[in-house]
Amino acid sequence: MMIQIVNIEDAVGYPLAHDITEIRAGEFKGPAFQKGHMLTCRDLDHLRRLGKDHLYIISPETGEMHEDDAAEVIANALCGEGVSWDEAPREGKISIKATCDGLLKVDVDVLNSFNGFGDVMCATRHSNTIVKKGDQVAATRAIPLLIAKNIVDSAVAVANSSRESVLQVKPMFKARAGVLITGSEVYYGRIEDKFESVIRKKVTALKGEVMDVAFLPDDDTMIAEAALRMVEKGVNVLITTGGMSVDPDDRTRFALKQAGATNILYGSPVLPGAMFMVSALKGVPVLGIPACGLFAKTTMFDLIYPRILAGDKITRADIAATGHGGLCLKCRQCTFPDCAFGK
Repeated sequence: MMIQIVNIEDAVGYPLAHDITEIRAGEFKGPAFQKGHMLTCRDLDHLRRLGKDHLYIISPETGEMHEDDAAEVIANALCGEGVSWDEAPREGKISIKATCDGLLKVDVDVLNSFNGFGDVMCATRHSNTIVKKGDQVAATRAIPLLIAKNIVDSAVAVANSSRESVLQVKPMFKARAGVLITGSEVYYGRIEDKFESVIRKKVTALKGEVMDVAFLPDDDTMIAEAALRMVEKGVNVLITTGGMSVDPDDRTRFALKQAGATNILYGSPVLPGAMFMVSALKGVPVLGIPACGLFAKTTMFDLIYPRILAGDKITRADIAATGHGGLCLKCRQCTFPDCAFGK
């Protein structure tokens, strides 16, 4: 690598080797001059105001890459389906954006290995964040102005080791939801149901619709038959409310097992939502919301439901991982998802 430091006056007539950043407090941060700009005498006063008295003249040697070229290579390696970049690097950085609405998925283990090189970096939003088309989901860059090509190649190899990709946005299907509201106290009119409106709001917020609602007593056979009827009608997600606690009258999960539900995962390390359940009935995902869903705006359901719509097959390991960040602070004004819950 040939690097020569020269006075700015002596750099007139040469192309800039990198972007020159300008910061105006509260107004602007970005390149005052971009890489490749041919320096003229008219630029000198501006450079001095930016604190620049010297500039680099660089001639990369074999085996080295400029930061912009490296950024393009690593950005391509990081991007999977549903994410991309379309703007040239600015100040050595590339912004990666969603190309569709959906759920951002980040291979965190591979991302950590990628960032372990030190000379390359990628900063992302949290995995399982709901994003819109055009939202920024990540940014990447090579940190040195000139970086060894073998480091770039190694970082690319790590990124490519991801089973799918380090970054992707998975589209979410539109729910055709069936809702089972269980509890003899509601079924027999002893108390007024409050759950239906809660569930409708959550379903429609993610562009779904509630196809059917059934009110049922704490009876295994009646619950099982209603669940099977809804599946036969064509619901693509089944949501049950109530009947999730340890009380002997709470029969919902036992009724679902009687109906043929498989892979029943009951219990989660999240508050509110410790008695949450996820399962499947004839291939249709089933989500069980405990009674906390009546008074808590956000529960374990809100962490798992978008993942179901994105096609995730939830495992016990997935449930276990929600414990870190799974304590809701019950803020007076809920700002979820713009808070630490579920992160």
